[in-house]
Amino acid sequence: MRRFFTLAVLCLLALPGFAQAASPAKSKGLADILNYIANGWTTLERSNHDCKTFVDERKQEGKPLIYFPADQPLPPIAADLEKRCGVEVKQLPQKITGPGQVKVESLGKPGILFLPNPYVVPGGFFNEMYGWDSYFIIRGLLRAGKIDIARGQVENFFYEIEHYGSILNANRTYFLSRSQPPFLSAMVMAVNDTEKAAAGVDDKLWLEKAYPYIVKDYQMWTTGEHLAGKTGLSRYYDYGDGPTPDIAATGDPYYAEMITNVLTSGAEVDYFAKDGKSSGPGYNLEVCVDRTDKHSCSKPAKFLLTDDYYKGDRSMRESGFDVSSRFAPYSGHTHHFAPVCLNSLLFQTEKNLQKIATILGKPDEAKDWESKAIQRSERMSHLMWNQKRGMYFDYDVVANHQSMYMYATTFYPLWVGLPTPSLAQSLIANVKNFERPGGIVMSEYDTKLQWDFPYGWAPVNLIDIEGLRAYGATDEANRLSYKFLSMVIDNFRKDGTIREKYNMMTRSDEVDLSVGYHVNVIGFGWTNGAFLSLLNDLPKDLRDDLEAGRAWNEVTGTGN
Repeated sequence: MRRFFTLAVLCLLALPGFAQAASPAKSKGLADILNYIANGWTTLERSNHDCKTFVDERKQEGKPLIYFPADQPLPPIAADLEKRCGVEVKQLPQKITGPGQVKVESLGKPGILFLPNPYVVPGGFFNEMYGWDSYFIIRGLLRAGKIDIARGQVENFFYEIEHYGSILNANRTYFLSRSQPPFLSAMVMAVNDTEKAAAGVDDKLWLEKAYPYIVKDYQMWTTGEHLAGKTGLSRYYDYGDGPTPDIAATGDPYYAEMITNVLTSGAEVDYFAKDGKSSGPGYNLEVCVDRTDKHSCSKPAKFLLTDDYYKGDRSMRESGFDVSSRFAPYSGHTHHFAPVCLNSLLFQTEKNLQKIATILGKPDEAKDWESKAIQRSERMSHLMWNQKRGMYFDYDVVANHQSMYMYATTFYPLWVGLPTPSLAQSLIANVKNFERPGGIVMSEYDTKLQWDFPYGWAPVNLIDIEGLRAYGATDEANRLSYKFLSMVIDNFRKDGTIREKYNMMTRSDEVDLSVGYHVNVIGFGWTNGAFLSLLNDLPKDLRDDLEAGRAWNEVTGTGN
C-alpha cells in the first residue's frame, strides 16, 4: 500500500472542498473556486484554541506531545492544553540559539513546538506551520484581507528564531536541525506594504521589531556550514546526521524505494557505504533486488547509505524541492551546490534589509546591505550565469563548475531584480524551454520525482511569472498565468479540490511517482495564495475570458 494513503483519505474529511469533491461544481465563473479558497483559510487555520493543531498526521502514537522552549517558564496555556486537549506537555532540554543544537533523537517521542499565534497550514498531512509555504499562504491571506493572521504568522517566525534558534522547516521536533528557503524579509515587506497601502505610512515600530530577526536569519545562511565553500555564496545544509527523523521515525519507505530505483536504473552514485560499513549513523536497509511477485522476494539484500548521502538528502529537504534529481540522482549531493534559488532569496533579503534600514533612519547599515547585495550579484553572475545558454545554473562547489541541470529556478533572479536588462532578455527568451500546457514545468527531465518533469508547482509559477512581469515580459506573464489558472480551475471543476502540484503536460492533478509522496495533497495553502495573486495581476479582459471558461487557444484563436 502506498504510504499516507490512509492518512490522505482521513484528511479529506477535514479539508476545504470535500463537500464539493462529492458533487463537483459544473458552472462556469470564478465564484465557486474563490469561495473554496475563502473557506480554506478558516479550515486550514490552526491555533492553541483548537486541539487538532497538535495532532501529528505522520505517525500518532498515544497522546499528542507539545514542547515549550527551555528559556522561559511554562505559560498558563500549557496546563490548559493538558486538561482541555489531553496533550502531554514538556520543555525542551536546553536553550537553543541555532539549528542542530538539540539532537532530535535524544528527545525520544517527537512532538509539536509551541507557537503563540494562529497560523495556516498547507493541508493534508502537513499539519504544521511550514517555512517557505507560509510566504505564499501569507500572500493569499493579505489578498483576502486577513492581515491580522498574516502578521501573526510572521511573528510566529520571530518566535521560532528567538526560542528554537532559526526558522524551521516546520514547527515539529523532527525539524530542529534544518530551516527552509529564506522568505522572512519578503513576508515582512508583504505585510508592511499591505498595511502601508491602507494607512499611507510604514509601520516603523513593527519594522524595528522585525529587523533584528531578519538579520539573524540572514546570518544563519551566510556563516558556518551554510557557506558554499569559498564562493562567497550559500548552500542548503541540514545540521543533523543520518536518516532524517521525519522519514526514519514514521515508517516511511523512502530510502528503501530510492535504493531500489537506483539499482533498477543503473544510475552511477556514490551513496552506498563501502564494505557494508558507515563511518557514522548509517543504518541497514533491506531491499528486494529480485522480486518473485508483489508479495515475496527471492533475493533480498541489505545496504548502508553513506553519511554524505544522508547529509545531501536532509539538505534537499531544507531546500523545499524534495524530491528531484537536480543535485545528482534524488538530490543526494544538495549540500555540494550553491543554488540559484537560495542565493537569489538572500540577494532579496539584502535589498529588503537595505530598504528597512533606510526607513528606520540607519543610512550606514543601508549602505552596508547595498554593498552585500552588489557583491552577491557579482558572484552569482560570475559563477552561475551561462552566457551561451542564457540562463542561471546552480554551481557545484566540489567539482568547481556549473551544473547543466536546467531548472525553473533559473527565473528566480528576475523576481528579486538581480539581472541587468540584457541578461533578463536572454532569460525571457528561454521561457519556451519551460512552458507547457499548464504553465511552467520544473524541468525537462522525467525522473518520476515530483519536483521534476512533468510537474509544476504554484510557488515557482508565481515567482517566475512575477519575475517576467517585473522585467516587462507582460505577454509571457499573462499567457503563463492564464494557462496555470485555467488548469487549476478545470481540475476544481472535476472534483471540487485544489492540489499541491499539477501535471503541466496533461493539465491534470494526476501523479505517477517512483519515490516520495505518492499522493497529491488536497488543501492547498500555497496554491490558494498563488491563485489569488496571479488572478489579481491578470488584465480584466483575460480575467473575463477566464471567468467565461475559455481555453487559451480560444482566447488567442490559435492552437497554442
